[in-house]
Amino acid sequence: MSPALQDLPQAAGMKKTLQDDIEAILQERIMVLDGGMGTMIQRHKLSEDDFRGQEFQDHARPLKGNNDILSITQPDIIYQIHKDYLLAGADIIETNTFSSTNIAQADYGLEHLAYRMNKCSAGVARKAAEEISLQTGIKRFVAGALGPTNKTLSVSPSVEKPDYRNIAALFAVQKLFEEEYAPRPIFISGTIVDKSGRTLSGQTGEAFVISVSHADPLCIGLNCALGAAEMRPFIETIGKCTTAYVLCYPNAGLPNTFGDYDETPHMMAMHLKDFATDGLVNIVGGCCGTTPAHIREIAEAVKNYKPRVPPATVFEGHMLLSGLEPFRIGPYTNFVNIGERCNVAGSRKFAKLIMEGKYEEALSVAKMQVEMGAQVLDINMDDGMLDGPSAMARFCNFIASEPDIAKVPLCIDSSNFAVIEAGLKCCQGKCIVNSISLKEGEDDFLEKARRVKKFGAAVVVMAFDEEGQATETDTKIRVCTRAYHLLVNKLSFNPNDIIFDPNILTIGTGMEEHSLYAVNFIYATKVIKETLPGAKVSGGLSNLSFSFRGMEAIREAMHGVFLYHAIQFGMDMGIVNAGSLPVYDDIHKELLQLCEDLIWNKDPEATEKLLRYAQTQGKGGKKVIQTDEWRNGPIEERLEYALVKVIKSARVMKKAVGHLIPFMEKEREENQVLTGIVEDEDPYQGTIVLATVKGDVHDIGKNIVGVVLGCNNFRVIDLGVMTPCDKILKAALDHKADIIGLSGLITPSLDEMIFVAKEMERLAIKIPLLIGGATTSRTHTAVKIAPRYSAPVIHVLDASKSVVVCSQLLDENLKDEYFEEIMEEYEDIRQDHYESLKERRYLTLRQAREKGFHIDWLSEPHPVKPTFLGTRVFEDYDLQKLVDYIDWKPFFDVWQLRGKYPNRGFPKIFNDKTIGEEAKKVYDDAQNMLQELISQKKLQARGVVGFWPAQSVEDDIHLYAEGTVPQAAEPIATFYGLRQQAEKDSASTDPYLCLSDFIAPLHSGVPDYLGLFAVACFGVEELSKAYEAECDDYSIIMVKALGDRLAEAFAEELHERVRKELWGYCGGEQLAVADLRRLRFEGIRPAPGYPSQPDHTEKLTMWKLADVEQLTGIRLTESLAMAPASAVSGLYFSNVKSKYFAVGKISKDQIEDYALRKNMTVAEVEKWLGPILGYDTD
Repeated sequence: MSPALQDLPQAAGMKKTLQDDIEAILQERIMVLDGGMGTMIQRHKLSEDDFRGQEFQDHARPLKGNNDILSITQPDIIYQIHKDYLLAGADIIETNTFSSTNIAQADYGLEHLAYRMNKCSAGVARKAAEEISLQTGIKRFVAGALGPTNKTLSVSPSVEKPDYRNIAALFAVQKLFEEEYAPRPIFISGTIVDKSGRTLSGQTGEAFVISVSHADPLCIGLNCALGAAEMRPFIETIGKCTTAYVLCYPNAGLPNTFGDYDETPHMMAMHLKDFATDGLVNIVGGCCGTTPAHIREIAEAVKNYKPRVPPATVFEGHMLLSGLEPFRIGPYTNFVNIGERCNVAGSRKFAKLIMEGKYEEALSVAKMQVEMGAQVLDINMDDGMLDGPSAMARFCNFIASEPDIAKVPLCIDSSNFAVIEAGLKCCQGKCIVNSISLKEGEDDFLEKARRVKKFGAAVVVMAFDEEGQATETDTKIRVCTRAYHLLVNKLSFNPNDIIFDPNILTIGTGMEEHSLYAVNFIYATKVIKETLPGAKVSGGLSNLSFSFRGMEAIREAMHGVFLYHAIQFGMDMGIVNAGSLPVYDDIHKELLQLCEDLIWNKDPEATEKLLRYAQTQGKGGKKVIQTDEWRNGPIEERLEYALVKVIKSARVMKKAVGHLIPFMEKEREENQVLTGIVEDEDPYQGTIVLATVKGDVHDIGKNIVGVVLGCNNFRVIDLGVMTPCDKILKAALDHKADIIGLSGLITPSLDEMIFVAKEMERLAIKIPLLIGGATTSRTHTAVKIAPRYSAPVIHVLDASKSVVVCSQLLDENLKDEYFEEIMEEYEDIRQDHYESLKERRYLTLRQAREKGFHIDWLSEPHPVKPTFLGTRVFEDYDLQKLVDYIDWKPFFDVWQLRGKYPNRGFPKIFNDKTIGEEAKKVYDDAQNMLQELISQKKLQARGVVGFWPAQSVEDDIHLYAEGTVPQAAEPIATFYGLRQQAEKDSASTDPYLCLSDFIAPLHSGVPDYLGLFAVACFGVEELSKAYEAECDDYSIIMVKALGDRLAEAFAEELHERVRKELWGYCGGEQLAVADLRRLRFEGIRPAPGYPSQPDHTEKLTMWKLADVEQLTGIRLTESLAMAPASAVSGLYFSNVKSKYFAVGKISKDQIEDYALRKNMTVAEVEKWLGPILGYDTD
């Protein structure tokens, strides 16, 4: 959020405000914001001493990374960055104050400098803006950047204590403007964290806008997290729900595997140009990964386009509320249920839990209300034994940690305004305050309303004034009308945010003066809705029937009858027990008439008659019919199944069908003999041949697809792994297949898929071809496979999509249209791909080598020599030692169990409301199988580690025999490297990396070493075949998933041993398993076929050098996949500066040089490196 735009000095006598100046520009053209400050600071490669400067040389804590301190210690650098952005075309620059709050600076022990940091940063930015304004004659502006702190209002910084929260900035800014400073235009920018379109705290874009619009910002928009292309639908959403100007400053694309940003200035500018063309934006700029080069291209791209014209109104006549999701209440909205049970005075269960401090358990009450239909939750903590403000804040914060509850708005209910304020401080959305009144006079009323407005909440006003509670119709109308005019005329309160409660009072008390209470409320409601535009009417329904407490059937019937009439007279909402309201027409006729008589005061004996009715009906009790919980869900949810359930049910289905088939076949044969009729009709939807292509041994994903398709009445012919093309096509012909599905995990499999497509075309096998697997992509399918085959070729993302795709391809009414859509989509993808090839720029290989990563080897500590040279084999490795090293996230990915925020990852996934229970079940099953596999020795782990003297020569690493002098000896093996070539931003000083950069060069004379490893888990395939014989798909997938996890854990545990003992270059390392997953150790273990060295053929050198197959039994297929499939291999680098990186796309000069060094043809190299070629070979 950039809340304070600072003006440059204005000429004397000018009366226009800063907001007027900016708004005038925004109406004429699209303005440009600057780009990433952190990105530019990183390019200066500043040291700890640079961050400290002279003033903080002796500061107790490290300061490197505290960018905001540079405004004090290195102001010239910050000044130059601002100038660079202004000269590139930025109209607005942001101060270097993203973290200049005492909260954020406390991490560095500099909280006392927060004011000084802000002042210095503002001064530096103003100086740059003034200079460039004078130089160019174009007025520039400075935005005071106020970033989020590391402690938030709506998301707990502590998982263990979700009620831990901190202050919000927007309220504080408004307070400053009211009390001390002249108002400045406010820009508010949110961050969408992924393609679901939600913010970090889980809010949708519209809910976010509703939450902040009360501050009357000049601009609302989005920044960071996503690239421009991915941000577009969310910017469109923002634009549709705000009258403010729209701001958009995305990242330079999505971060790649190594956290870098790949979108060039031109690419990003073209995306934002499309935004401008379609009138979506008023201000554009850049966030992470953007530079002055990006801003220059963006400014040029949008300069001739008209800005978005903000609508005069949005959702006119609607009350806008929000939790994590928006809630609009308009003229045609049905009656709104405000759940009443989270009230210590109204629910004994809730009160007991709160009194005992069991806040987390009390959430079950709130959850039940939402599940039963409450669209708003009323929260009340008014009890003499409670610390009201503390209890309200704590429970609201617990709600914020439960997305299933927090999705609805809250109604903060209390007679104590301190309790109301405590709740307001903890609600991230726009809520309702219940309530304020004129009981203490106008001044008190207006002061409380003013504070409610500052929090951005809607407000319930009770029909209560200095004379007391209004009970008569005229008095109710008079009090509400007075309050309405005070709010609207004196405070400019939005009429749509005003809710009147004309007091639902208790009837049936036996006192004649109470007999018209219901009638008076209903008639007052009608007048309020007719005479006070925009206002809504609510009431607490349970008060009506308080005389009949303990008689639930009577009370519910009274509520149903009362609401039936009150809604017709204009009642909009009510505090009710959600889910317990009977339908008017379903109420027993006798009871219905008794309630009508009581509510409308038609019969003076109505109360006595109702009591007698209750006695004859057993106190009005009702028979409770128990219903399975799942039956209460929407039909769509009841039809959804977690993948693991499908697979488990398939196991039962297959066994049952396997038992029945002989009987069914016998019956069919007997019918044919009796009738003489042969049944031609196929009972299946279609026949699908599935195969993992030749050379590839991975099939978990394929197996899952097969199970899901089988459960949806497709005949599945699964050919297994390493399936040659001729076998696939023969099976398709023999079984009269309707579809062929190909799977592969390693990059060479892509070429095999292309070959299968070509053969299908050559042999005129015109059936759909599905492509799937980890190495595949929509782009590769569209560019490389689809053009080779004239029938449908479709990339299928995962098992959940396979049924829909197959069904559409085989539906006579849908398939042609579906194929046309796919063809059009793939043609667009191809065009985008070829355009992107034209836009890419590459250094020559020579230039890339000159800009490589050059270590001063003579000034660095010499590399540590391993404790042994040559190989060491690990036979029958203890699997129990590996269990703690298992990374469970990929395990859950296999089952397509992915938690939603905040329950992503292990073990938080168990808390997810949708898949948590199923994740826990499959995890428990995994634990049981794991212990069985280990205790009964059904799996065996074997591996080999080796170390050799090594020296680099340009991009290659030569290995030498023990005891030789590298400078005078021939290498015994060479690992060939690939170097980054894709051109980085002109201002970047980042090196162009190659793995050889991390090994001491031969000419340096510094001795260095390289290691390698190969590990595997044996026995998985044999167990899978045994489970297959039992028709147990679930166990097949489970054992393969566990085999993969154990192999990865073996690699992780062995690397730790290498660092600490076998090589011993980090003997004192003390890291937790979580730290290992975050790569917080020295050294790397890159694998051939992965981003740092994408060439699988390097495995051949590894296998020959370490005699891997002979020593371990791990072999290489013709496509260089490892068999068994549960295997991991790679190289060991010990250098402290070594890191993982992606080679990325490379140009032909490197391919030719690489082919020459490896003694391969260019065509061979292009085949193995197809996915990283920066040019088209066709």
